[in-house]
Amino acid sequence: MFKLIRNYIFWAYERGSFHYDVMVTAILIFMFVSPHLIDFKDKPVETVALHASEVLVREAGTSGGSSRFIYQVRADDMSGARNDPERRAAILRVIEPISGEVSLERYEPIRDAQGKIVAYNAWVLR
Repeated sequence: MFKLIRNYIFWAYERGSFHYDVMVTAILIFMFVSPHLIDFKDKPVETVALHASEVLVREAGTSGGSSRFIYQVRADDMSGARNDPERRAAILRVIEPISGEVSLERYEPIRDAQGKIVAYNAWVLR
């Protein structure tokens, strides 16, 4: 019995043998069943950029020959903008070094589960 357990631990069985198949089956069962039985406390990551210097950019089609993009700017990069003109200026300050001169069509806040603004989506024509 000790030799059997030792061979399982050190993976000593030849490929295609009964014991090899048992070990592989046990591993596969663990991989597919354990996420349903064990709480690994993993959660999806927010879609907001991970570092303050990052800006997410997505293409949003065209408008009158100009390219439209959606930039996602973190609220931390807004440098305390409190009203609409300050927010527009702060968004452009973050976006223009990346993409050059652009025109900001509109923006909207992105809130986390507690309702706190974590970022802004900005629709920009270039």
